[in-house]
Amino acid sequence: MLRCGVSYAGATHHITARPVADPYGVESVDIGGRFFFKPVVVGAGSRVDYILLYAYLDQDPRPVMVQEAKYLPPFRSGKKPYLLTGEQHLYAGPVERELIYRCWLRGVGP
Repeated sequence: MLRCGVSYAGATHHITARPVADPYGVESVDIGGRFFFKPVVVGAGSRVDYILLYAYLDQDPRPVMVQEAKYLPPFRSGKKPYLLTGEQHLYAGPVERELIYRCWLRGVGP
């Protein structure tokens, strides 16, 4: 399981992502009406094939990708969560709005 804390404008959203077979079906999460965040864990059960993290700035006529991050195995196994991403600070838009996130991974099988 991947758990991310995503902060914008003083509010933090806690987002959980579990392994899926099809990454295209995963929905983005609205963050404060300004950003979208999409964590994708591809795998099955406790096996994780790869992790993708997307951040988008919501603007007209369509959202613009600010960051795409890809994490590949090997991942640490075990039930204790560990910080996968470090703390990420993203800046976007005409007034450089800040999105901050960090993600923890746990429960990956050997």
